[in-house]
Amino acid sequence: MTGPVGTRGSNPIKPSAGSAGTRGFGAVGRFVAEIEAAGAGKGPLRPGYVLAGDEIFMLDRCRAAVLNAFVPPELKDFCLSDLDLSGTSIFEVLDRAQTPSLMAPFQVIFVRNVRMLYTRGAKKDEFAALERYFRSPNPKALLIFVADFIRIPSDARRMEMDDKNRFERLSETLGEHCGMVELARVNDEEAMRWTVATAQESGVRMDPDAARELVDALGADMMMIASEMEKLLLYTLGRGRITLGDVETMVLGAKQRSLYELTEAISARDRARALALLQGLLNSSDAGEDAAIGHLYMLARTFRQMLVILEKNVRDSRAIWQALWQGFRMPPFAADDLIRQARRYKSRRELTRALRLIARADLELRSSPPDKRLVLERLVYELASEPKPAAPMWASAQLSFEA
Repeated sequence: MTGPVGTRGSNPIKPSAGSAGTRGFGAVGRFVAEIEAAGAGKGPLRPGYVLAGDEIFMLDRCRAAVLNAFVPPELKDFCLSDLDLSGTSIFEVLDRAQTPSLMAPFQVIFVRNVRMLYTRGAKKDEFAALERYFRSPNPKALLIFVADFIRIPSDARRMEMDDKNRFERLSETLGEHCGMVELARVNDEEAMRWTVATAQESGVRMDPDAARELVDALGADMMMIASEMEKLLLYTLGRGRITLGDVETMVLGAKQRSLYELTEAISARDRARALALLQGLLNSSDAGEDAAIGHLYMLARTFRQMLVILEKNVRDSRAIWQALWQGFRMPPFAADDLIRQARRYKSRRELTRALRLIARADLELRSSPPDKRLVLERLVYELASEPKPAAPMWASAQLSFEA
């Protein structure tokens, strides 16, 4: 049986440059090195590989390596195929792999929706066809199976049982013929090392506390981290250094962190801390009091998220992505905190009260008050206070009678 690339083989390949030699990047680094060596004619190439995992950042690195090694830009239309098993049978995929191209000396075929091979029903004919092909594969074709229906965490011990079963099934079938490449999530330390190494490759020094803040703010989401790193490198162009202040200025997730600390104090009914955090928010903002509307918008959004969490009885961060729709989600680092904050409210009524208070403050701010800071302070004080109990019906009636 063929094991994961560079992990169970007799001659493991060392990670390529840029992989930082870390556990999360290691398998991908070894795959990239194997592909680069084969593309340069300096190493063997397997007839197929399985990219197992839903980490898009790692998948993009693997795809880029394959394209760079085997797909010349001028021949891309003739030698590269992206096929989807939801609309194409595995028999058609294998037929294309077996058929030499008249226009290109080598073919690369990416196969998506591999899940279709493992849906209900015995797929005996499909797996028999795969076995026949790999018994005598076309040496001028490379099959890349994208198995992104599996989630592989940075700590394998935390892998869900369903994902473990899927991975084992994948290894017992396609893994018998292909190299298995695990696209695992990375942990915080690995993500930090990547940011520092990426900055160094561009001739920039990244302060450790800046790397920590970037990773914490984005929850070790490598796609988001890579995107924010590009912005940070452009922002600090010519300065040669990325500081904590640069991250706090440029990265939205870092700006939001202090807001979630504010809602943490509000939900805990800690008025003194909530007011102190509000002052910090206002003082750190370049726009000062003029940023009040923006802070109010983020408060309203956060309380709306908590209302949905409470109504849908969300109890863990995995369920939160189903409860909150695309465009209405918080940064990954805030998921557990926001669930805990939402559960401090005893009923929907308490959260709708908070939203009414925010709406009233919004109306007041838009009416050009003499002191916007005072409006926000009063709002935060009321939000962090216990709601007053409603007066009994008989008391209201008595007051009306006496009047």
